[in-house]
Amino acid sequence: MSKEVQQMFAKISSKYDLMNDVLSFGIHHIWRNFTVRKANIQLPIKILDCATGTGDLAIAFHKKIVSKAEFNGLPLNNNEIVATDFCDEMLVYAKNKIAAKEYPIKVENADVLNLQYSDYYFDIASISFGIRNVDNPSKGVSELARVVKPNGKVMILEFGQPIGWFAQPYNFYSKNIMPFFGKLIAGDQGAYTYLPETASKFPSGENFKKIMENTNSFSDIKYYPLSFGIAYLYVGIVK
Repeated sequence: MSKEVQQMFAKISSKYDLMNDVLSFGIHHIWRNFTVRKANIQLPIKILDCATGTGDLAIAFHKKIVSKAEFNGLPLNNNEIVATDFCDEMLVYAKNKIAAKEYPIKVENADVLNLQYSDYYFDIASISFGIRNVDNPSKGVSELARVVKPNGKVMILEFGQPIGWFAQPYNFYSKNIMPFFGKLIAGDQGAYTYLPETASKFPSGENFKKIMENTNSFSDIKYYPLSFGIAYLYVGIVK
């Protein structure tokens, strides 16, 4: 991943959660909860969450594990969640959030293009709003699949391009309102110009599915447009 992107996320890390809530009107939590539901978690389980940011998706997975374990009378200590990011400044906030609630989530620095984990170790590998920021998305997808067991899942939550009547107002919002609030709240107009620009150009839907298919890592791939196509969830079943 480029040093410039890493530095950008480091700069906005202290306002990252606030900006996500403001700019998405809190809808990003709904997208992550949808991702967790589609995971169809079966215990015991090992989950890797890449580009975890401040840890929201990893925490959502943990809460689902707790709920399922309590409902079925199963132990919690044989499950594992590892939350990773390539930006240490982001991980500071993830660690603080996780420690405050004493969640049993490991937090580690990792680059999705070169993961330090063994082949076939995890049941699920996820990445939310991060795959478009890597230098080689195809290699990143392949690495996610490499560390997942056969018949396990790679889950990718990423921005797309809205479809239908919603496209025009959303494009105005992303090009004008997002940078304004980026400057006002986070003190960084450039980051919140870059982020929607990359989202507007990144392959989505069938086009991103083709990237996943070309890795030859999956036996099945499905995708789900969310909120008129603002975001997409991709679920690949590892061969």
